[in-house]
Amino acid sequence: MTDEKDRPETRAITAGRMSDTHFGAVNTPVYRASTILYPDMAAIKANKQPYTYGRRGTPSTQSFDDAISDLEGAARTCTVTSGIQAIGLAILSVCGAGDHLLMVDSCYEPSRILCDRTLKRFGIETTYYAPGDDIAAHLKPNTKAVFCEAPGSLTFEMQDIPAIAKAAHAHNNGSGGASVLMDNTWATPLFFQPLKHGVDLSIQAATKYIGGHADVMLGYVAANARHAARLHQVHGDLGLFASGDDCFLGLRGLRTLAVRLARHQETGLTLARWLQGRPEVARILHPGLSSDPGHTLWKRDFSGACGLFGVILQPASEAAVAAFVDGLQHFGIGYSWGGFESLIVPAHIKRTAKPFAAEGPVLRIHAGLEDAGDLIADLEQGLARMKDAS
Repeated sequence: MTDEKDRPETRAITAGRMSDTHFGAVNTPVYRASTILYPDMAAIKANKQPYTYGRRGTPSTQSFDDAISDLEGAARTCTVTSGIQAIGLAILSVCGAGDHLLMVDSCYEPSRILCDRTLKRFGIETTYYAPGDDIAAHLKPNTKAVFCEAPGSLTFEMQDIPAIAKAAHAHNNGSGGASVLMDNTWATPLFFQPLKHGVDLSIQAATKYIGGHADVMLGYVAANARHAARLHQVHGDLGLFASGDDCFLGLRGLRTLAVRLARHQETGLTLARWLQGRPEVARILHPGLSSDPGHTLWKRDFSGACGLFGVILQPASEAAVAAFVDGLQHFGIGYSWGGFESLIVPAHIKRTAKPFAAEGPVLRIHAGLEDAGDLIADLEQGLARMKDAS
């Protein structure tokens, strides 16, 4: 059992543990189940069994959900198979045909695709707002939800989450104000707790830092008391679930999240500061740096940073950037992040509310668990190749 007085790093070790029902095992075993039997007709009529059908949960999924609810301070958590599925579930639990959604312009690209294609087909209208906007100016009579992401994908702008929540909840839309949804994958619930800052539905691509080992696809939505029942209903209506195997891996990752995040944070800031001093670099996008425009908000609300940040290079040709990236030995070229491995990808930024100005090509870097000195040496050689190619 966890104690509310314990710090999140301690609760991440014990939250969701069900060893008292599994012969003392520290880890909840993997349950692979579809059919679950009832003892008799009276039991099936009462429908009071803790587990009724594999899609509606097993001890494996319950352990993960309970652990997340503990860390998030949530009334309920619903787990799905990816971050984008969690985003879709959260939106559909508060929005329907004829409703209006405010989506931050710096959102995760699949979120934009979901809004512009599928949600539009379902009759949900989306308006994009710049990360620093006063959302009150964008609210409509039919606005049902405001979606936040801080820091933003690729460009890492911060948002004033408490101020957004205050404005959204005060909105007169005939249904008790607009709900606030937040993609909190960058910070995880260890470095920021959205529900404690006014958010109604906290979203996480647990594929990233919670999984931590680049071997699981997992997402979740954690709800406050007001939104818990509707979230659970929509989760069930859509037949969404995550397997016992994936929840086991997510729970395993959760146990080491604090120590891994500390290393990711340290290495990420080390690389960001080193790159900041390079003549080939125009700007670093990292709210943990005192020079970043979002640093004050980050310092006020967040307790740490992860290993993901952006780099804006000085103007350079595509061939020169390729020479830099292609020859790197310790940075893989691949999407996702949050695993033990360092990654680098070009960032193709799409904005519709307000253009994002970049001096040159933009790269996104994920600092893994390798030695920081080795990573810096690798980047230094890459920058030399870029200079030669120019």
